[in-house]
Amino acid sequence: MDAIQKEMLAKIADLHEVPQGAYNFRINGEGAGRNTTENIDIVTKTDKPGIDIIIKPGTKKESVHIPVVLSATGLNEMVYNDFYIGDGADVVIVAGCGIHNSGDEKSEHDGIHTFFVGKGAKVKYIEKHYGEGDGKGERVLNPQTIVHLEEDSYLEMDTVQIKGVDSTVRTTRGDLKARAKLIIREKIMTHGNQYAKTDFEVDLDGEDCGCDVVSRSVAKGDSFQEYFSKINGNARCTGHTECDAILMENGKVSAAPMLTANDLDASLIHEAAIGKIAGEQLIKLMTLGLTEEEAEAQIVNGFLR
Repeated sequence: MDAIQKEMLAKIADLHEVPQGAYNFRINGEGAGRNTTENIDIVTKTDKPGIDIIIKPGTKKESVHIPVVLSATGLNEMVYNDFYIGDGADVVIVAGCGIHNSGDEKSEHDGIHTFFVGKGAKVKYIEKHYGEGDGKGERVLNPQTIVHLEEDSYLEMDTVQIKGVDSTVRTTRGDLKARAKLIIREKIMTHGNQYAKTDFEVDLDGEDCGCDVVSRSVAKGDSFQEYFSKINGNARCTGHTECDAILMENGKVSAAPMLTANDLDASLIHEAAIGKIAGEQLIKLMTLGLTEEEAEAQIVNGFLR
């Protein structure tokens, strides 16, 4: 890997050296390093681009890193990654994609990640998206996440996109069995003429299952964001979806949360708040010696923390 690729890995996966445990690096459409462990296997698919990550039942305190970097302009790829998490496992999975485009052609990475989370298993999934480069070519990322949660399982998704991606459509689908829990925390910032869309839908099928989805976003410049979410309560369950957005300059945000209760004991809540930074917040920070620009940056950083 060259210096740019190493720098991108640090930004999207906090990797400054080869990680401990299982990992698979994908650089410009090709494998660039892999390690498996006694409990975690990574297998290249034979029918389409992508990998299978197989985690044995009962695996504890292990991690998997699967970052992707594109540093060649004009590269467009689609990958399919499937995660099989055995019953009772407790693991951390770190993904993410970084695009460095210094050319005039569009660079695009689309990925479909499908999770099969076994009974009683617990997964923390971290995904960062980042773009940079001084070329005129677009940086496009379209991640799809499909989640199947078995009884008593737990999946927490922490997704971040705060710089440099010109266009993204982030699609999530899920179905939950009894007592399963899905937690999603999304953070997005757009600027210039960028576009970002979140499209989330989950079926709460099992008794006492639940999901909690919170999206925080900042739209700057002439950027536009759309947020769609739908929770289907098909049993006694709990569901919450929230979109909280800050507008700056000429930014625009559209939010459309939807709830469907198909069971008498489904308890579902949605919230949406869109607005500019309050003037009193700016004034308070500016009285402490910050410029207006510095005060705005402090507020945004705190909001997206």
